[in-house]
Amino acid sequence: MASKTATTKKATKSTRKTAGTKFSKETYVKWYKDMLLIRKFEEKISQLYIQQKFGGFLHVYIGQEAIAVGTASAAIEGDKHITAYRDHGHPMALGTDPRVLAAELYGKITGCSKGKGGSMHFFDTEKGFYGGHGIVGAQIPMGAGLAFAEKYKGTNNVAFCSFGDGAARQGALHETFNMAMTWKLPCIFIIENNNYAMGTSVERTTNVTDMSKMGLSYEMPSFVVDGMRPESVHEAIEEAAARARRGDGPTLLDIRTYRYKGHSMSDPQKYRTKDEVAEWQAKDPIEHVLGVIKKNKFLTAKQITEIQNWVKNEVAESIKFAEDSPLPEPEELYKDVYEQADYPYIKEYLA
Repeated sequence: MASKTATTKKATKSTRKTAGTKFSKETYVKWYKDMLLIRKFEEKISQLYIQQKFGGFLHVYIGQEAIAVGTASAAIEGDKHITAYRDHGHPMALGTDPRVLAAELYGKITGCSKGKGGSMHFFDTEKGFYGGHGIVGAQIPMGAGLAFAEKYKGTNNVAFCSFGDGAARQGALHETFNMAMTWKLPCIFIIENNNYAMGTSVERTTNVTDMSKMGLSYEMPSFVVDGMRPESVHEAIEEAAARARRGDGPTLLDIRTYRYKGHSMSDPQKYRTKDEVAEWQAKDPIEHVLGVIKKNKFLTAKQITEIQNWVKNEVAESIKFAEDSPLPEPEELYKDVYEQADYPYIKEYLA
């Protein structure tokens, strides 16, 4: 069930039910396939990270997959997507080949960012994915910028800007919300609310634990969504996108989810109990979707096994592709670098 805050002149709350089987067999099968691929890919790269096969940081999306696939299924071609550094699930939900993602983790030239970004800086603009950003909350104003570009060009597209409950504390959020509402930008602001930011609960960081209320100061339509169910996410995204495409401006979605793993691979997770984790795992979105598929006989047991084997093979091939790919040549250091040739105060330019 998702509760929403509709804002016209006055803010009021109402609720709506999610129709669990209103979606097609094809949609459920795609959700299952995509979420399972995200889950198994991240489980494998977590093992490889511990084995020091690649460096940098690693923030996995395990448990939160329903948000990425529910958003992707409700989006249309040409929509833009931007998120933080927990960014593996989003491009896979949009159709990016996991091989180039694995190669990026390994720092290889065949990676989606030519091996220059690593885990936190995945990009695939052909799929409408604009990162992958390591600065906490930086994607919030950037997401509004993507939306401004769509409005300026007169397209029918929207921007989906995802960030965590921790990033929602950045001051830039308020400046962005004010401008987005004033200009009626076609932007859907998605709080991927896993309750713990880096390791401190929402309850310990704010007096306002219902984060959907953050939009009310700007009279921004604001909703609370069940982030463990792709149906709920799809419906909320679809409704918000329709509003934006009509020219009615942005929406804030407080999507309640849970990460089963730590903030990053080095997180000891002492701030929560094993019982709490188990309670959320009982709501697992992959198991939920698989249950719907079985209940409605969308797939046979053999077909389900075929999907599981396909996922296993995709993950294995992705890692092999990454390991077999070459590292960037040294001259790559000087490519893809922004340079202003007439910038003052640099001695070489004054000669």
